[in-house]
Amino acid sequence: MEHPFTIAGTELVIQVPKELDHHNAERIRREADRLLGERNIRSIVFDFGRTGFMDSSGVGLIMGRYKTIRCLGGKVTAIRANEQVRRILTLSGVYKVIDICEEEPKRGEMR
Repeated sequence: MEHPFTIAGTELVIQVPKELDHHNAERIRREADRLLGERNIRSIVFDFGRTGFMDSSGVGLIMGRYKTIRCLGGKVTAIRANEQVRRILTLSGVYKVIDICEEEPKRGEMR
């Protein structure tokens, strides 16, 4: 897996890999939590543009980062999710607590 993290100011963008399974979710979780602890991150964007498969561990990854960032007064957004990923986000109820957008919002629109 390539380095999927980009930080711009207080925003962490995570390029979700083609398959978001238990193995990849754990690696992303560890690194995201490290960055959240070291940087002044106030928003997380999960970019699903490359993702074709996601299981329940992906839902856990998103919800865990949501709980952390919410305590910091921040926000989580999912962008470019295909139909299968959107279905999982909807059925799991994730859509109730995070924004799901077609494209990345322009700076300032997420806050």
